[in-house]
Amino acid sequence: MTPFGQKLRELRDKKQVFLKDMAAEIGVSAAYLSALEHGKRGKPAWYLVQRIIVYFNIIWDDAEELERLAQLSDPRVVLDTSGLAPVTTEYANRLAANISRLEPDQVQDMLLRLDGYLKSKSGKELS
Repeated sequence: MTPFGQKLRELRDKKQVFLKDMAAEIGVSAAYLSALEHGKRGKPAWYLVQRIIVYFNIIWDDAEELERLAQLSDPRVVLDTSGLAPVTTEYANRLAANISRLEPDQVQDMLLRLDGYLKSKSGKELS
């Protein structure tokens, strides 16, 4: 499941909306919506995210958060490390080879550390 898929599931559960009903209302198949929730499809298109925002009547910061989660929810990530330091390529490859062995709390710790490094370098958080 992707971050976007998890949030979508939470929204549906909170509003007690069936997958097939939501899918029909926003103009996609229930199978596609299910695959999106389960991380079996790539990140959703901008227009679909907008339909979901309207469907759930999401406003302001919550809408921006859903858009951000959509951008961070591609289950098949490709990294191009050409031109970067050799250690960067090694890190990317080792992470790709071992990410399934990490527990969610370990990954969360790595995300917090990454945010800290990026914030200290640029003075602001990056996505």
